[in-house]
Amino acid sequence: MIYPIVAYGNPILKKEAEEIREGDDLSTIIKDMYATMDHASGVGLAAPQINQGIRLFVIDSSLMLDEEDTEVGVRRAFINPIILDEYGDHFGFEEGCLSIPEIRAEIIRPEKLTIEYFDENWTLREEEFTGMTARVIQHEYDHLEGILFIDYLKGLKKRMVQSKLIDISKGRISTDYRMLYPLR
Repeated sequence: MIYPIVAYGNPILKKEAEEIREGDDLSTIIKDMYATMDHASGVGLAAPQINQGIRLFVIDSSLMLDEEDTEVGVRRAFINPIILDEYGDHFGFEEGCLSIPEIRAEIIRPEKLTIEYFDENWTLREEEFTGMTARVIQHEYDHLEGILFIDYLKGLKKRMVQSKLIDISKGRISTDYRMLYPLR
């Protein structure tokens, strides 16, 4: 099933997601999240973006890499993740979000992270990720904390996107995927 993507302005995007009870069968929602992400040409999708307030996200960072990159992309589900540490050089990259179409902004993030999470089989893992994979994880993890990439914008940059954010929240945008707009 392909879900509609929750648009900016929906309160679920600003709420901290709830932990999932260990052992719950998530196979269907994970499969559907991959299908939804792929349909929308995304590189990551967090459960709040499909109106599910649970601590789950999926990524496919291989779509962020060029042929000359030495980094290997990752396609994986993260259940109840906890970022244990973020470190390394900070670098800027222009980010976007399926819930906030037509807006992109350079966001500074650390190049490496260590994360603990359960995989789709409820196996507890602790791994280090770097580069673009780390960035995609940080972006999706922020969704579980109720943080959007635009929350990092300050001053003039923040003011420059305000009218577009209003348009998104009112459904005055066009996307190649279905969206769920806030009730007015």
